[in-house]
Amino acid sequence: MIEVEELAVAFGEGDARRQVVKSVSFSVARGETLGIVGESGCGKSTVLRSLAGLDRHWQGRISLAGRPVDKRRTRDQLMLAQMVFQDPYGSIHPRHRIERVLAEPVQAMKKGDGWDRVASALEQVGLPAAFAGRFPHELSGGQRQRVAIARALMLEPEILLLDEPTSALDVSVQAEVLNLLSDLRDERQLTYVLVSHDLAVIAHMCDRVLVMQDGRFVDELTKDDLKAGRTHAQYSKDLFEASFLA
Repeated sequence: MIEVEELAVAFGEGDARRQVVKSVSFSVARGETLGIVGESGCGKSTVLRSLAGLDRHWQGRISLAGRPVDKRRTRDQLMLAQMVFQDPYGSIHPRHRIERVLAEPVQAMKKGDGWDRVASALEQVGLPAAFAGRFPHELSGGQRQRVAIARALMLEPEILLLDEPTSALDVSVQAEVLNLLSDLRDERQLTYVLVSHDLAVIAHMCDRVLVMQDGRFVDELTKDDLKAGRTHAQYSKDLFEASFLA
């Protein structure tokens, strides 16, 4: 479903130029959940933004659903992959009612007005259809993140890109959101790329994990590796030990 070859991303010019992602290659099978872990600033969110088409600074090759995509995406290319952001408070317009939040992607892609899909979109993420008339401040953090997930699904993408989707939520609702994502993946045969610093989240959700350090992948772990606490690089070992000690 996803093929990435020699992806490189740099920002700035001259002496201020910084290479954030350094020629990484990976693939994700249809229906698989790939995790990317690493310290803050290592480049993992930049990889997601490049896949989503939000960042055009990348070099290399990206293919989604067997089709190469360009830095400047067509509407059809943009609809292949949608992103769920970390902050459910900052990723939804505070002055728009939920119905507008959900209808807007459909309108932007010229696929209709979107209003007829709002009620079912809310219900599929476990929210009452009546929430369509509410404003974001009238919802809890977990409810807002459910709205963000519903918005990402409005265009019926084959790929969801999840950037720390539960880190801004209370521990009590994190499991609910993760279970929702698991159920949606199974129901819709979705492919996920999940970025997280929380190794418990990664172990719960992911079939395979890439460990990132300073813009490069330094280790790859299977689900069995995660269960056994087995790593293949010193950085991975240090990362896991620091997580368990925290």
